[in-house]
Amino acid sequence: MLEERESKEPAMNPFQKNESKETLFSPVSTEEVLPRPPSPPKKPPPKIFGSSYPLSIAFIVVNEFCERFSYYGMKAVLTLYFLYFLHWNEDTSTSVYHAFSSLCYFTPILGAAIADSWLGKFKTIIYLSLVYVLGHVFKSLGAIPILGGKTLHTILSLIGLSLIALGTGGIKPCVAAFGGDQFEEKHAEARTRYFSVFYLSINAGSLISTFITPMLRGDVKCFGEDCYALAFGIPGLLMVVALVVFAMGSKMYRKPPPEGNIVAQVIKCIWFALSNRFRNRSGDIPKRQHWLDWASEKYPKHLIVDVKALTRVLFLYIPLPMFWALLDQQGSRWTLQANKMDGDLGFFVLQPDQMQVLNPFLVLVFIPLFDLVIYRLISKCRINFSSLRKMAVGMILASLAFAVAALVEIKVNGMTHAQPASQEIFLQALNLADGEIKVTVLGSRNNSLLVESVSSFQNTTRYSKLHLDTKIQDLHFYLKYNNLSVYNKHSVEEKTCYHLVIHEDGESVSSVLVKDMEIKPANGMTAIRFINTLHKDINISLDEDVPLSVGKDYGVSAYRTMMRGEYPAVHCRTEDTDFFLNLGLLDFGTTYLFVITNISNQGLQTWKTEEIPANKLSIAWQLPQYILVTAAEVMFSITGLEFSYSQAPSSMKSVLQAAWLLTVAVGNIIVLVVAQFSGLVQWAEFILFSCLLLVVCLIFSIMGYYYVPLMSEGIHEAKDKQLPLPQGNMINLETKNTRL
Repeated sequence: MLEERESKEPAMNPFQKNESKETLFSPVSTEEVLPRPPSPPKKPPPKIFGSSYPLSIAFIVVNEFCERFSYYGMKAVLTLYFLYFLHWNEDTSTSVYHAFSSLCYFTPILGAAIADSWLGKFKTIIYLSLVYVLGHVFKSLGAIPILGGKTLHTILSLIGLSLIALGTGGIKPCVAAFGGDQFEEKHAEARTRYFSVFYLSINAGSLISTFITPMLRGDVKCFGEDCYALAFGIPGLLMVVALVVFAMGSKMYRKPPPEGNIVAQVIKCIWFALSNRFRNRSGDIPKRQHWLDWASEKYPKHLIVDVKALTRVLFLYIPLPMFWALLDQQGSRWTLQANKMDGDLGFFVLQPDQMQVLNPFLVLVFIPLFDLVIYRLISKCRINFSSLRKMAVGMILASLAFAVAALVEIKVNGMTHAQPASQEIFLQALNLADGEIKVTVLGSRNNSLLVESVSSFQNTTRYSKLHLDTKIQDLHFYLKYNNLSVYNKHSVEEKTCYHLVIHEDGESVSSVLVKDMEIKPANGMTAIRFINTLHKDINISLDEDVPLSVGKDYGVSAYRTMMRGEYPAVHCRTEDTDFFLNLGLLDFGTTYLFVITNISNQGLQTWKTEEIPANKLSIAWQLPQYILVTAAEVMFSITGLEFSYSQAPSSMKSVLQAAWLLTVAVGNIIVLVVAQFSGLVQWAEFILFSCLLLVVCLIFSIMGYYYVPLMSEGIHEAKDKQLPLPQGNMINLETKNTRL
């Protein structure tokens, strides 16, 4: 989240298109110019409580808080929305999430171009905020279950996300800079403090929203399921508030006119230098000291000098996208991992998507900790902990965070029951009769198993291992019930788990062999199925369009996956009556079997047993990886921006901001590609990212070793020695001035 919090005060563009020529050259005409009447003194803008802060700053800071609440709140629940509402798989959900994130960091280039070349910052923020609000409307409509089907929901969601990406990215480079425009030059110190308050509003908005919107999603039910419409609607409402608050301060703002897009000028200068060098590649033409010197025929010397300093920094940006590829997976892969863990902390049940709140919280803790304690201790030890070394250590910490995430993922996957091997099956007997039943498997290898009697409705999750002679085999079961002996034969297949359901059949007993789910439900879901002991078919409504049908007389339903949560009143219907069943808590990663009975005086009830036990690994085990990755972010992001700004001319700061955001966009594209084409299991994918970042860190360290940093005065040294513009241009400009 820090990549957008570090926008520095925008420098004035020295190549303004509308710059008055009178400010550069004196008129040659000797005619007397009539004096103009003096302009009335400008009324100073109102201040906040007598301070040097303009009152307009309050509107901008509140706007930023609401906008960041809107963005991060919506993004916090986005992955689970893809997974459970649109029913996409994990890889598709991850890919679309990172495609959206990438688009959010490409569109700032467009927003900066519109603001600098056409509309100005104020109008750009207003118009693109309207686009932003419209995107939230589409996104919220796409989360209403009764509004169309899956296709319409998908179309509305993708349109909404595209508009949101255009809105949030378009205003990203404008809001902070527009706030800086409100200060007069004599209040430069207050302007510096304003940026600190501005960053605080970003962190506060993201911190609160990533905690609240998952609660709106999981704790509030609408249309019989998780309320994604509310989780998207509240951030949309906050964006409306952001727009209204910003517009309320319109009459107080200082609104500088568009100054020309320096990013476009830099791109044109580089392109002209390359094309001019290609056109003059003949050996007869003398070489020039630097390839950018080939732009000197068209562009001023000081622009070329600035672009030279800029390209030295941009070269170091080449390895940076891999860091963002790891950092931005907190909202996708790490959320999916949390979804498979136990969020019950004893005093509070943490939603999987609420774990992201750790990042902005730890950022607020780590920034003063690193600045005031850790960096000072390192300095006292006389260790040269340069900016590039801090960034390299940040990469190493992020790599370690993903190694820890891989270990957690292995532990999550390992907390499953054992699987039968070749020529083996697992069998569990379920007695639905009134009395005890003794079950014996006939055969020389298995007659010593299942020798204990099974009580009526005995609750057990212990499977017995049975050996087979072939891959598919008929097993003969001997059932002893009261004074009756019953023989049943069932066909089984190796490497499979079964339930032998024994029930009354008149005065005797019979058995049904049903196949069990062999692995835990994915993504922290829970799986349930039903056995119907009634003499009527039952349709069970489980928050799906199609009810789950269970046949009469010990019919067994198919499995149905459900979200973790309490289900106190599930609607059921037979041919002549409606009733409700209390399923209780369906826990993380558990498989349940419910037996619908009518054997008590309290009416229809369910008897519940666990086939596969619940996830027991606490979500708190994600804390180490969040600590490592947030420490990496603080060391990498803040330091990287400080280093970049110290190494480039002030006129190039907006270009650096654009390039920095582009590295974030490219990092998200890397995740998208790996998620779609790697084909690895999740823990192996975490290891892959960890190793890739270590390799990139090594490359970055080598590049940094040979990099010679410039002192701030050295950046502009060449400017002081630059040659004047050609005399012909001087004459032309003077002639125009004379005519004026």
